[in-house]
Amino acid sequence: MVIQITSIPENTQDVEHLVSRVFFKSIDLLGGLSKLAEFRTLTWLPSLARASYVIVLREEYLKTEEEIAEKVGLTKNTVRNILRADPTLALEKIKKLEELAKEELKGMKVHTAGGITKLAYKMIKEGQDAETLVHHCQIVSTEVAQILDVPWAYMVLKHIKGIKYPITEANQLLERLKDVKIKGHDAAEILNKLQYPIKNPATLLHEIKQVLSSKEEATYGI
Repeated sequence: MVIQITSIPENTQDVEHLVSRVFFKSIDLLGGLSKLAEFRTLTWLPSLARASYVIVLREEYLKTEEEIAEKVGLTKNTVRNILRADPTLALEKIKKLEELAKEELKGMKVHTAGGITKLAYKMIKEGQDAETLVHHCQIVSTEVAQILDVPWAYMVLKHIKGIKYPITEANQLLERLKDVKIKGHDAAEILNKLQYPIKNPATLLHEIKQVLSSKEEATYGI
C-alpha cells in the first residue's frame, strides 16, 4: 500500500506568529539589530524573513518546494537551497560575524540564511524564544499581575526583571528572590520544587502557582 504524505492545511495567523518568532530568533543569533547595524548588514533582514517562511511552511505544514516557492515568491531552486542549508555551518559562521559581514555585505547568501533560520526554528521548538519576545512577555505578565492584584506574582516578576531564559536551576532565581516571601513562604521553599528548565515568565508563574496550590491542599486537605 502506498502512503501519500500531503501538506497540512495552514492557519494564516499561526504561520505568521511562528514565522515572526523564527525571524526574531534569527536576529538574536546574529547579535541583535544593533550588531547588524554596526556591521551595516541590515540588508540581511529580507533574506532571513524569506528563509523563516520557507522553514516554517516545510517543517510545520509539509509544503512542497513548488508550493513554498509560489507562496513566498522565490524560485524552486532557491527554496531547495534554503531547505538543504546546514545549520552547523551557519553556527560556525555566526561565531565569526565580522568575517561573515565582509563576505556577505551586500546581501546574505541563501545557504547562510537557511542555516540560521533552521537553527532558530530548532531552538524555538526547544523553548528558547528571542530575548525581545521574552522581554515583552515579562512586561505583559507584570501588568496582568498588577491588574489582577496578585501581589506575589508582581513581586516575583519585579525582582527577576532582566533575568535570562530558559532558567535551568533554582539558584538563578534564589539569587534574586532570597529575601522575598511568596504568599507567606520563603522563596527557597517554593523555588526548589519547580520543574526546570523554565522557558518564560508565564511558565514561571504557572509553576509557582502549582506549588502553592499543592501546599494549600496539604494544609487544608482540599
